[in-house]
Formats: sequence, C-alpha cells, structure tokens
Amino acid sequence: MSSESTTPRRIKRKGPTFLRDSQVDASTTDQRLLDSRGDSDWVHADPWRVLRIQAEFVEGFGALAELGPAIAVFGSARTKRDDPYYLKGVEIGAGLVDAGYAVITGGGPGAMEAANKGAAEAGGVSVGLGIELPFEDGVNDYVNIGVNFRYFFARKTMFVKYSQGFIVLPGGLGTFDELFEALTLAQTHKVTSFPVVLIGVDYWSGLIDWLRTTVLANGKISEADLEALHVTDDVKEAVSMMGAAR
Repeated sequence: MSSESTTPRRIKRKGPTFLRDSQVDASTTDQRLLDSRGDSDWVHADPWRVLRIQAEFVEGFGALAELGPAIAVFGSARTKRDDPYYLKGVEIGAGLVDAGYAVITGGGPGAMEAANKGAAEAGGVSVGLGIELPFEDGVNDYVNIGVNFRYFFARKTMFVKYSQGFIVLPGGLGTFDELFEALTLAQTHKVTSFPVVLIGVDYWSGLIDWLRTTVLANGKISEADLEALHVTDDVKEAVSMMGAAR
C-alpha cells in the first residue's frame, strides 16, 4: 500500500495478533466458539480451543499480577470527545491515580479512552483490556499496559479479579452487561467490598426507578441489592467511594 494513500486502513485485533486490509475477517473467535450449527468438526476442535483459552488467562494474569490497587471504569465506546461525560471520564482517571489506584478500562475509544487518558496524563498506570470485535481497532493510545483478548469470559475475569470497584459512565449494552455482572457477583458473594458507582444522575435515574418500582416491588431483588448502586454527578464523591474497596 502506498504511503501516500489517505484511505483509512481496516484493522482488527485477535488476541496478540492483528489483521489489516483484505485479511480482516467477518467473524469473531467467541462467535465461532459459541456457534454450534454446522457439521461435527466442533467436537474435535473444541478441546484444542482450551489451550488457547488457557493461554489468554496466563497472559492476563502475567500482565496484571503486580498491578496493585485498581478501579475499573466502564462506559460507551461511542462517547464523543466533546461530550461532557468524556471530560468526566478524564477527571475520573486522573482522580483515581491521585487516590493511589491504577485505572482499568476495556481499552477502546469513547469513555474508555477518556479514563485512560486521565490516568496516563496524571502519571499513573493506565490499563486497557481489549477484545476482538468486528467494529473496534484495539486499545487506545493512552493505554500503557494493554492485553488483547479473543474471549469475553477471559477478559471479564481480569476485570473482576484485578479491580476493587467499578465506576460506570453512561453506556449501552456492553456497559449494562459489565454493570449487572458486577452486581450479580456481589449479590452471590463471589466478590466482597465491591463498590459500584454510576456517573450521571440524569442518565441512570430511569434505570434506578425501574429497579425500585418494578423489580424490587415484585420481590425479584432485595433492598440491599439496590443499595449496592450509588448514583452521582460528582467525580470526587465517586473516587472517594472507591475507598470502601480497601
């Protein structure tokens, strides 16, 4: 490819490798693992996948074992750089570093980039746990420790194992998944002393109201489950609440 070309190059990361241009494929490793349709080749292939899965855990544990206290920051990859919540993400990253934490994100753009930027510019440890997706290019430029994963479940384990709490900026389905997984792990006592703070009163209030008036009212969760969620617009308050993890 000519160095003078201005056409954006397609790039896709698959664990420690990356593909560009015509080598970018349309499926993901998770998709192939979970898709049981087709012939019976999966019976013979799946046992060998265990070795790749094992390697992802080994890589993640090796990269993060000496990380120290850390907080995960979640939020939408679609958050624009001029969005007020992007600026809050930068504040959160810097505030966590000032409080003695490393910052862990999914390593992508948007809110994740913002938190990584705040952490990196504050001189702290800025971690990005990337994932193979058909529409993202890998970790952002503000990550100074990065691990790329093929499998969501291996990546999720790293978030929970090495984070002492979650701060959640406005986001979509991926953010909801991470939020409710954290709450489920706390509810079932798989993790302890695990504060979860939602940033954005206007954004999250509808969800909290629904949980209270519908889910709690129907006895599907307890009051203690709901009290595990803290909502604020104050970055300093969110950072100070992470102290409950220590």
